Amino acid sequence: MIGAVTLPGTRRSVGVARAFVREAAAGLPAVDDLVLVVSELVANAVTHTASGLAGGRVTVVLAAGDGLVRLEVADGGAAGGRPHVRDEAGAETGRGMRIVAALSARWGFRADGPRTVVWAEFPAPAPAARGRGGGGG
Repeated sequence: MIGAVTLPGTRRSVGVARAFVREAAAGLPAVDDLVLVVSELVANAVTHTASGLAGGRVTVVLAAGDGLVRLEVADGGAAGGRPHVRDEAGAETGRGMRIVAALSARWGFRADGPRTVVWAEFPAPAPAARGRGGGGG
């Protein structure tokens, strides 16, 4: 595991989650995509689930292995419905999961007791490959 953080279920936590991922994933090629995706997933959690209710929490986990970085966001429980990509490409709102699908190699969700964990995976080079320079001589 690279790191994990549990935050209050408030809109302010979206920025805190972005900062956490930017620091934890520093040096990874997908860092900008990871930051954007965590922003969308935490915003969804605090807007559409029990995480956004008084006392609600949202947990962000970042892990690496097998050439992938996996981002997970666990909410406080569904408020009716499952994460999905909306069909309305021109809509002003509701495009978060479309962004997640476009930026990640794959994504999905699972139940964890009353909570829903939404995850997204991104390609990551092996640790030895990350440290190599590209200059040759």
